[in-house]
Amino acid sequence: MEFKGILILLIVSGTLSIIILGASYLLGNKQPDMEKVSVYECGFDPFDNPGNPFSVRFFLIGILFLIFDLEISFL
Repeated sequence: MEFKGILILLIVSGTLSIIILGASYLLGNKQPDMEKVSVYECGFDPFDNPGNPFSVRFFLIGILFLIFDLEISFL
């Protein structure tokens, strides 16, 4: 089996990732205070509700920009 080293590396890295995520979950702070869950907007109180979703047009323009930017970089 010629890919034995890569398979061992994937298993070890996956196991280590799961162990670290589990330790973080178990040892982490379970009681967030109000300062950690509040919105931070450059030191000011937020002007608008931060839960408002973005417009789909905003994402379309962003995706089009990324597509054309990548296309230009390949030219």
